Amino acid sequence: MKRIGLTTTVPVEVLFAAGYHPIDLNNLFITSKDYMKYIDIAERDGFPKSLCAWIKGIYGACIAHDIKEIVGVMEGDCSNTKALVEVLLLRGIKVYPYSFPHSHKQEDVKEEIDKFMNIFNVNLEEVENIRDRLNKIRYLAKEIDQLTYMDQKAKGFENHLYQVSLSDFGQDIDQYEEEMEKVIEKIRKRKANNKKIRLGYIGVPPMTADIYAFVENFDAHFVYNEVQREFAFPRAYEARSIFEQYYDYTYPYDIHFRIKELKKQIAERKLDAIIHYTQAFCYRAVEDIVIKKELDIPVLNVEGDQLNALDARTKLRIEAFLDMIKDAKDGAKWTC
Repeated sequence: MKRIGLTTTVPVEVLFAAGYHPIDLNNLFITSKDYMKYIDIAERDGFPKSLCAWIKGIYGACIAHDIKEIVGVMEGDCSNTKALVEVLLLRGIKVYPYSFPHSHKQEDVKEEIDKFMNIFNVNLEEVENIRDRLNKIRYLAKEIDQLTYMDQKAKGFENHLYQVSLSDFGQDIDQYEEEMEKVIEKIRKRKANNKKIRLGYIGVPPMTADIYAFVENFDAHFVYNEVQREFAFPRAYEARSIFEQYYDYTYPYDIHFRIKELKKQIAERKLDAIIHYTQAFCYRAVEDIVIKKELDIPVLNVEGDQLNALDARTKLRIEAFLDMIKDAKDGAKWTC
């Protein structure tokens, strides 16, 4: 299979049908033991320090791993992707554009996916066959999610990892399916953790993945990962076509469409509070204003930059926030 890099989740069904091996450059970057080397590559090539670490990491991973083709999402994801694509083109990398239309009309979503299929010379039947195969694995991610918020056996980090990795299916469909089946079997045998505080994680997947283990020190755990869950397409089985599936995908569309699903999950999962992670120098940080106004449970905004571990100040803020949540559950009066 030919390798192709992704700047974010796209209709991978099309790429698999075309005989490609999709690689999410975000995952390649952040799971590396020496992830800073990718940021260094970007900064040596002229990327400013005052730019999102994810963009620099994606660029560095693409260059370091000699990725010759990528899909760049030009609308519906990072506002810096257009500039990233221009630099990659300069480096001789072939870029295929894809957009999640701002209009969020079904006919516009269909038009974009049709164009994507035409670019890669595949038809709808081929794509739907692949979608059926991938949805079987997505259903395993749904099981892990249920083991997190219903059975309270899966950890927040496991919930994060096995959903976010479905952007490229761990780079190997069959192997990843086998891995998930083994993980599910292992998790089912555990006792429920029964942490007192039920947290939701919203916003882009974190640079600081230790946040999941950190909150467990304070009788809390994450039972919801918003964007990671969307990467796993939990409602894919309900969609009658690939067009409906990507129309129903909340992440790339406007904040109010996301909030509808957020409110539903807050109620269903009985969340006590939310931690909203944003990345330094990212426009999505402004969405925190709307989120705090629209949601009726406490929300703490934490910001990450280049570190892959929480700093002392952020740890202190999270600890204080969780103390307030605990006091509120115990009946104390407080203000957020």
